[in-house]
Amino acid sequence: MTKSTHKKQDGFTLIELMIVVAIIGILAAVALPAYQNYTNRATFSELVLAATPLKTAVEIEVQTAGLTALTTVNSSTLGLPAVVTAAANLHGSAIALGVITMTWETTPITAFNTVTYQLIPTLLNGSITWETAGGCVALNLC
Repeated sequence: MTKSTHKKQDGFTLIELMIVVAIIGILAAVALPAYQNYTNRATFSELVLAATPLKTAVEIEVQTAGLTALTTVNSSTLGLPAVVTAAANLHGSAIALGVITMTWETTPITAFNTVTYQLIPTLLNGSITWETAGGCVALNLC
């Protein structure tokens, strides 16, 4: 009878472990920028949501006053909110000719200080459509 000896494998080889580490590194390098973009957009959505009451106020004013042009739709007129200047922990807002401009707060720890978000209205047959503009578009935040 011949006795065969089999060597029992005790674990992973160094090459196998290095391959796993390399794969994890590649996945992390791809995922981190996408995650950072996602978190920046989530943070900036605070400013986008802050524009909603102003947007509603402009739409109500156009409907109730029966306006055919947006030349009189400005901050502090027709019952619209006054201009708010951006400061530490305070987003800025203004309405000029119906265009709503929101400005990010001036807190020094933020990556997008003073970035603007604009809503540009188009009035057609008593209905308003909104277009997004401002510095947030180039930064892919809005």
